[in-house]
Parts: sequence; structure tokens; C-alpha cells
Amino acid sequence: MCGFAGFLDLTQPTPDRDKVVRAMAATLVHRGPDDDGAWVDDEAGVALGFRRLAILDLSPQGHQPMASHDGRWVISFNGEIYNHAALRERLGGGIAWRGHSDTEVLLEAVAAWGVEAALSAFDGMFAFALWDRDERVLTLARDRFGEKPLYWSRSGGALLFGSELKALAAHPGWQGGIDRDALALFMRLGWIPAPHTIHPGVFKLPPGHVMRVKGGEVTLQPYWSAAQCAAGQEGRFTGTATEAADRLEDLLRESISLRMQADVPVGVFLSGGIDSSITAALMRQMSSEPVHSFTIGFDQSGLDESPHARAVADHLGTIHTEVRISDREALDVVPRLARLYDEPFADAAALPTALLAQVTRKSVTVALSGDGADELFGGYGIYRSIPRDWKALQGLPGGVKSLGAGAARRLAGPAEGLAALAGGLRKRRSHPGYRLGREAERLEAGTLAELLGLHYSRWRGMSDLVPGAGRAQSLFTAPGPAVRDDALATMVLDAMGYLPDDLCVKTDRATMGASLEARLPFLALAIAEFAWSLPTALKIEGDVGKAVLRNVLYRHVPRPLVDRPKMGFEVPLRRWLNGELRGWADDLLSEDRLRRQGWLNAPLVAGCWREHRTGAKNWQNEIWHALMFQAWLEAVTSNPN
Repeated sequence: MCGFAGFLDLTQPTPDRDKVVRAMAATLVHRGPDDDGAWVDDEAGVALGFRRLAILDLSPQGHQPMASHDGRWVISFNGEIYNHAALRERLGGGIAWRGHSDTEVLLEAVAAWGVEAALSAFDGMFAFALWDRDERVLTLARDRFGEKPLYWSRSGGALLFGSELKALAAHPGWQGGIDRDALALFMRLGWIPAPHTIHPGVFKLPPGHVMRVKGGEVTLQPYWSAAQCAAGQEGRFTGTATEAADRLEDLLRESISLRMQADVPVGVFLSGGIDSSITAALMRQMSSEPVHSFTIGFDQSGLDESPHARAVADHLGTIHTEVRISDREALDVVPRLARLYDEPFADAAALPTALLAQVTRKSVTVALSGDGADELFGGYGIYRSIPRDWKALQGLPGGVKSLGAGAARRLAGPAEGLAALAGGLRKRRSHPGYRLGREAERLEAGTLAELLGLHYSRWRGMSDLVPGAGRAQSLFTAPGPAVRDDALATMVLDAMGYLPDDLCVKTDRATMGASLEARLPFLALAIAEFAWSLPTALKIEGDVGKAVLRNVLYRHVPRPLVDRPKMGFEVPLRRWLNGELRGWADDLLSEDRLRRQGWLNAPLVAGCWREHRTGAKNWQNEIWHALMFQAWLEAVTSNPN
């Protein structure tokens, strides 16, 4: 729920603080259309702004910014603390509670136990800004898996923070700009990994971190680590497959039950796949009211999951809403994606997710989603292929790898560079330069994390994609988690990178853009700990992932309804790029335009687009990354704020 923004003046006072912080918060009205508030301490130079989407305690007692009972702490908070009732009981009966919001419980937990102890007790998704009036310390914190966003920056003599970048940009000290290193990361991955953003000097607070600002000094530290947690849990479960399914079902029931709490209607995104089907099935069992389920369909075979969702909904007896979206309706959303996501974001599933959120919001205010199940329980094929490839690479002598990589680069380098600069990419159909470049990158991978990064990387084997860019540090340039099993290590790396920086971003912006709250029951800490304790054989059986989760689902839904190849939430990019989006892409990717802007390698990108248009090679994913940057650049250039 909600969105917040604010600032702490460090070296220069912000004029008319109340007006500024309200303007910052006003950019987040989509995250909180029900209420707004501001709190300013002019003497301390701090201001907190807030927009509310009322979910729990719809009364004025849930209004923010909120002060603790003792008056020491003031908070702006985005998210949900699902175990707030248990924490309220643990805090005891000596507190004269004003209402029943989780925000009030969060504050009193901090007042009673301190920030770190309170954070360790929370089961929830959250980001918050907390001001300590006694010590004059600003604390920013973000949940363990990065379900909720939090940005910060030193700009114009102040420290700015907020739920979205557009809120920071509303402060008069905002500087903006483009970070070439972060742009290079985006063009490869399709998302920008924390702590980077597209803007220099502007950062995402990493998941599981707390940040303090006192006297102008900024300190960041983790209060929880997925890598350390997984290493501590590895190998702990020694039971049978049936016992694993029993335990997982109990944990899912508890998590889903907590995430069904609301004083507003609650529904579920239902694709008909494993994750959403088990979520819908358990919701249906535990709910005293009819469960509303929602799906969206496209008119292209191989990408349309709506018939599967309908079959599961019919079996479970949910009140099912299915909306079929035409190409024209979908493409109308494309130009709005840049504003919705605030920085370049190229997960094409953002588009159907945004459309699904709009449809869902017409009936409910909260929707449960199955995000996170694949990363925890081995749902992707890479949890088999990456460990296998890494083992093969480790089996090669170092000299052989160096010689092979060097030879590939020598063969690829000059011809590759000349072909790109000349715009002669069509010649590559007979020249293996970029393929040799890809192979060189693979042979040079020094860690499993780096190999996983190559899996996600587009434009591989092509140098100077972003002229002048360096190699920014990321999860894929750091050592991986200290676990023995490579499949587990790959899953944990995804839980640290792809999940928070792509999937959670996609879901949060798409749903909050429609004033809808998404809740992710698989990301309960107890479920993650259990998943990491399981041997890989209970998660991946042969070529089938999520085995233990399937065993739970088969208790509630007939196997024929859900046993099918994984489809994913995809869109017909190639058809669109060759059809109704062609003119739009021609304009954004013209070589003259790219050359004038100077951010991308104009001959290379324009050449790939020409080759894609002729049908010589399918560059749809690479082109989509370039288009999402170009669309974002056009949006911020035409309206910087």
C-alpha cells in the first residue's frame, strides 16, 4: 500500500519545506489515492510526505505520517506488516492503541525493541523512512526480498528519498542525468540492479538493508542476507518427499492466510500455472467469502494462458474474470511504460501485468500473486543448465580456457568492430564474429554468478554498446553465496537479483500504477528458509522443477489441469515489432537520431534493427531493450519532472 517521499536538509535549506514535500508526495497519488499527509520539523530540516491506499484500518487512525505514542519516532511507511496482530500481542497490554493499523504496531515495535530487533521480527513487505526526534537520525529500511522500492540521493544540499524516482525529481535540488555505466547494465539485463539507478548519484536501497543519516554521515548495513540465510539452512531438511509437501502446505496456508488480511476486497492473479493455482486453491479453502480470480489473454497460440486459468477457476469455484486484450489495446500501453517505471525497464511482461492490474482493480484492492515460487523451488530450466555448464567449465584446464577465449576474441574482434561501425550487420549471417564473442565471454566466466549474468545478458559478443561506459559492479561481478550445491546457489542468486530488480519492480509498479496492492505469499521468510533447507532432488526431479510444490498442488487440483510446459507471462514482441510498432521503432531507432543523442552505439543498434526488419535474424529482445531506453529518454526529455 501507499507511497512516501521526503528529504533531510544537510548543507542547504529547502525553501517552503511543507509545500515541497507535498509536491513530492503528490507525484505518488497512484500509489495512494485515499489520503495524503505531511510532517515537517523546520528546526531539524526534515520533511516526510505520504500518499495512502487504505487497506488496514480505513479510519483516520491509520493516517500517516504517524508518530509513536512516546512522540520520539515519526514514520512514513509503504507496505504491510502481515504479522502485526502477533506483534501487538507480544508488545503487551500496556499500550493504549489508537487503532488497528500495522503502521502503529511497527512504530511501537521500534520504540520498544529498537530498529534492528523490530526489523528481524517483521513478516512483511515494506519500505519506510523513520525520524528519531531525540537523536536526530533518519533511518531508511527495505524488506528482505525487495518487494517494496526505496530510492535515495544526495542532491542540492539535501538527502532525498522516496518510493519512486519521480518523487525525488520533484525536489528543487534534483539533478537527474544519465549514468552510462548503469545504462550499459540495463542494455544487457533489461533492468538496473541495485544499488544503481539510471541517474548518477541516485541509488536504490538494497533489499534487507537499513540506512542511517546523522549529521550528514550516511551509513548502510544489511540486517538480513539471503546468501547467509541460505548457507545456514542448506541441508537441514532430511525428511521424505511427503513430509516436505506436508510442511510446505502448512507454511503456505499460514502465509496466504496472513496475506488475505484486509478491510477491503482481496483477489488472486490466476494464470493456471503451479504457483497461482496453489495460491487460489488455498485461498478458496480458507475464505468464508467467494474468491475473485483474474487473468488476461492474448490472441496468439503459445502465449495465451487464459484457457488453463479458466479450467482451474472452474474446478476451484472462484469468481473468475478473464479479459482478452487486442493488439491495439496492448500497444496503447507501450508509450506509458516509461512513465510507469520511472527508469528504463525492458521486461516485456510489464505490459500484460499492467493491463491485468487495471482490470483487477475494478473489483478488488488487493491481489495475491505467485511471484517468487520459481526462484525458491527450482522452476526455471537454468537451475539445471547453469550448474551443468559451470561444472563443464570448471573441468577445463585454465590454460585451455584462456587459449580458447583469446582465439575467439582475436577472430571476433576486428571484423566485429568494422562490421558494427560500418553498419553492415547483414554481413554477419556469414561471419561468426558475435558468436565467437559470446563464446569468449562464456569461457572467461570466473564464477557461477558471472555465468548466470551471461545468461541474462543481451547484446552478447558486441563491444561498445554504450560508448564510454565502464563495467559497473553488480551481483554478477561479486562472489556467489557460500553454499555447496550449485543449483541452490543459482536459485539464491536469482532471489538476490532477478527477483527484486526485475520481478518485484514489474509487479510493484504495474499494480501500484492502478492503485492495486499485490501480495506475494511465497516470499514469507519461513517459506524461503524451508525452500533453502530442501535438497535439490526434492525441488527438481529430472527435467521437472518445483516438484515439492507440485505435490502440494495435486492434493487440490487434478494433475491434467496443471501438468503442462511452463509458458510464462509473455507477449508477441516479434509480431508487434514487425507490425503496429514498426513505425514507432523506426523513429526511435533511426541511426541519425541515435547518433545525435550519443548514448548508444548508433551503427550497431540501428543495424540490428534493420536486420530484424528484413527477417535475417530475430533481435526482438535486444531491440526491446533499446526501445525501452529510447522511450524513457523521450519521456524525460519532453517532461523532465
